[in-house]
Amino acid sequence: MPRAVSLIRSSSLSDVAEYAYAATAPAEARLIFLAGACPLNEDGSTVAVGDYAGQAAKAVENMRTALAESGATLDDVISTRVLVASTRQTDLVTAWEVVRDAFGDHDVPSTLMGVTVLGYDDQLVEIEGVAAVLDS
Repeated sequence: MPRAVSLIRSSSLSDVAEYAYAATAPAEARLIFLAGACPLNEDGSTVAVGDYAGQAAKAVENMRTALAESGATLDDVISTRVLVASTRQTDLVTAWEVVRDAFGDHDVPSTLMGVTVLGYDDQLVEIEGVAAVLDS
């Protein structure tokens, strides 16, 4: 099945970033706007309390579920925003590495942000995203 998302890289910008700098989708693509994927179990409890990597992994898992129920996969994501409740860069990087590894070669444009607090008790990570699909 053809993909709607085209990743754009720039030879004029640093290659240090572990993601494409931009992405496009054709006009006929259906956009899927994902709420922030949180590290919550089905019962609403927060998983992996105190563990940035564990919470990032659960947030990715929950994002995959929301995408599947929308007719998409991680390969259809056009951009992400990873929110990490910390002032320490190492905590942000820990969460980012889990997200980056989950996306593999589909290195979508992404923003990694440290924030003061997130919405659920003991929550450290949240991942927002937009996806684009071509319906047949």
